[in-house]
Amino acid sequence: MAPLTMYSAVVPNSPDVAGEGKPRRSVLCPETLVENYAASYKSGTNVTTLYENFLEGIHRSGGKAFLGTRPIVNGVPQNYEWQSYVEVQERVKHFGAGLAHLGLAPKSHFGVFSINRAEWTMSELAGYQYNYTSVPLYDTLGVSAIEFIVNQTEMETIVASPDKAQILLHMKSSLPTLKNIVVMGAVDETLLTEGKELKIHVVAWTDVEANGKATPVEAVHPTADDIATICYTSGTTGTPKGAVLTHRNFVAPIASLHMMARHGKFFIPCSADTHVSYLPLAHVFERLCQSVMISGAARIGYYQGDTLKLLDDVAILQPTIFASVPRLFNRIYDKVLAGVKAKGGVAAFLFNRAYAAKKANLRKGIMTHAVWDKLVFGAIRARLGGKVKHIVSGSAPISPDVMDFLRICFSADVYEGYGQTEQAAGLCMSYRGDLTPGQVGPPQLCIEVKLKDLPAMNYTSQDKPFPRGEIMLRGNSVFNGYYKAPKQTAETLDAEGWASTGDVGQWDAQGRMVVIDRVKNIFKLAQGEYIAPEKIEAVLAKHYLVAQVFVHGDSLQATLVGVVIPDPDTLKLWANENGLGGKSYEELCRDAKVKTTLQKDLAVFGRESDLKGFEILKNIYVDSEQFSIENDLLTPTFKLKRHQAKEKYQAEIDRMYAEIA
Repeated sequence: MAPLTMYSAVVPNSPDVAGEGKPRRSVLCPETLVENYAASYKSGTNVTTLYENFLEGIHRSGGKAFLGTRPIVNGVPQNYEWQSYVEVQERVKHFGAGLAHLGLAPKSHFGVFSINRAEWTMSELAGYQYNYTSVPLYDTLGVSAIEFIVNQTEMETIVASPDKAQILLHMKSSLPTLKNIVVMGAVDETLLTEGKELKIHVVAWTDVEANGKATPVEAVHPTADDIATICYTSGTTGTPKGAVLTHRNFVAPIASLHMMARHGKFFIPCSADTHVSYLPLAHVFERLCQSVMISGAARIGYYQGDTLKLLDDVAILQPTIFASVPRLFNRIYDKVLAGVKAKGGVAAFLFNRAYAAKKANLRKGIMTHAVWDKLVFGAIRARLGGKVKHIVSGSAPISPDVMDFLRICFSADVYEGYGQTEQAAGLCMSYRGDLTPGQVGPPQLCIEVKLKDLPAMNYTSQDKPFPRGEIMLRGNSVFNGYYKAPKQTAETLDAEGWASTGDVGQWDAQGRMVVIDRVKNIFKLAQGEYIAPEKIEAVLAKHYLVAQVFVHGDSLQATLVGVVIPDPDTLKLWANENGLGGKSYEELCRDAKVKTTLQKDLAVFGRESDLKGFEILKNIYVDSEQFSIENDLLTPTFKLKRHQAKEKYQAEIDRMYAEIA
């Protein structure tokens, strides 16, 4: 038998430490961790900052398109309009100078408060060029968190969209340091009037740009160790924590991906590539994605601002690169399979035959098929514009079934990334050509990783056949700490620079990381069984009738209960087949027959998916209101806010347990 291909290796001469496994690095750089990459814009130099990364993109672009926006005319979105890299470079320079005229000095903070749009990216790039520190405000963080961030950073200037500018003006009494609001797009007269009354300088983004153009200011460029951004994690409880990230922290994972690409394990985009920007720019995953796009001179097109219209934007934009989160990929997976089931007959027969043939080919490393790709999967590819070559999933674990589905239906390279805010999203990345599902690849080339024993959860670095434990990392992408929060920093970073993730991982036989659990989201039932609710939710969410699910249990109860949000489309199809076709979605969610069917089907589905007996839901509540950012049940990266969900459904939880008793 041929020896297994190894993806990571033990760090040479690493000491034995009780209660820990030995650190591992990618086999592509076992001796030295990657920090930066060679620049083409200036021979003999390396890209060490995000400003230099921008210069690299400008050089590689040859003046081609950079930022694209769909103008809305009389409520109708038009085709994308583009600004070139050279045009954006000029605007960024002028805007950065204009911010200086507003009182911004090198290393001082400025806020950005908006959904994704071109001015967001240009404001950030101006910060990189002039060595300002950006502090993004999440679009839906909530008033108390915004107040906390602005006051903790003593922010004087915030760049905001008109609707967010209005929010800031209403909050002025609790934001004593705020002096300037720079408004993206058109400035309503009422904003100017209200600003004057509150003694806030409200000014248009374009006016700041024009002022900088009229009176240039020489930029003070950052070094690798200067702070690029303070990125506040939304969290699920308590006040946000501001992760302090330097230019080195961001450039290191970009450099890692460049080196992986040189070895054929990843891709670096070029001016022919297009990325759709819709994941929140206040989160590091999208910002790292954009920085990688810029490093290769790719185009970035922004969505309209409504995720319900995202696929309309994608159809026009026709991206070649699609970076998203499992929540969206799961919905595509569910919709396609439900559609196949609904059609039945010849269409279902052809799909299933094509799917089985391509799945068998995947195990041989083949992702294309001369017949089935055009005959069966062409319409599915069109859902993402028809030109996607690379798909990147991040922010949360993705099911192996969905990974296979994406490769089969889109014939694209599919990568799963794993990282956190505290490492600028640079922890692990699966390799091109490795079609093994369920793993997130070896460590990025900029860090090393070890597993720390968790004896209370029965995970240790000595486990057989594979070592398990809390994922710890150290290296060039790891943050400096939390802003003005030494206690929280000490809880995450130890004296030797090792950062704890709160995630449980295991090394597989080929030195790749498999994320298997969360340290904090574990609870124990009354009989002593440890429960990982996220694992159960990931399984049950794959059922065709389920859109979302929240699993709950505690140490005073012997069983689990759950809140299930049915998929509106598939529930309607089921209702038509079961004599309930005349009812609305809300009426169906209240129907006893729906609840009984769902509970029974999920129990069977759970056992078929290898859930243990104590992991089966013994009672459920069916609700029609989806978990969302707007109702504060999801974080901006679409992770369930478990504490808030428990509070919202506490009455139903009590009733479900009473019914079981």
